[in-house]
Amino acid sequence: MIKSKKQESDIQKIVNHYFYSKGLNLDEIKEKSKKQKIIYSRFTRPAKQLLELAGSVTNAKRAIDKVAQWAQTRNLDYSIETVFKKWLELDRLKPKEIVKKPYFRSNPMIWSKTKKKWFVINKDEEWLEFAGDEKEIEWKIEK
Repeated sequence: MIKSKKQESDIQKIVNHYFYSKGLNLDEIKEKSKKQKIIYSRFTRPAKQLLELAGSVTNAKRAIDKVAQWAQTRNLDYSIETVFKKWLELDRLKPKEIVKKPYFRSNPMIWSKTKKKWFVINKDEEWLEFAGDEKEIEWKIEK
């Protein structure tokens, strides 16, 4: 007789999806639950409430994804309860835009609209006209 794999309940699907959004896979979830770093049962009630609020597992997963993306781009922690708090504004939640700033040899640069030129700001805060090629400009993400 072959043992059939136990099907996940809808609540388990939601809880597991929440942990997937946190970057864990199923084996890591199980391992951390065994070591009691994750108290799985603590997440079942909020998952059930989210399922009731969302109406389906698919809608609940979408809501978790939206909140996860929004929170991660702002370096915020989030939980299933955060989805409830943000439920009314889910349509307006957008991930934070990644802003890249120009640098030349580790010095910040500024575009002058009036002169239509790039300027490099050196360590003494002097504005020096950029005479190099635009390929030499390094774009870095500002944190």
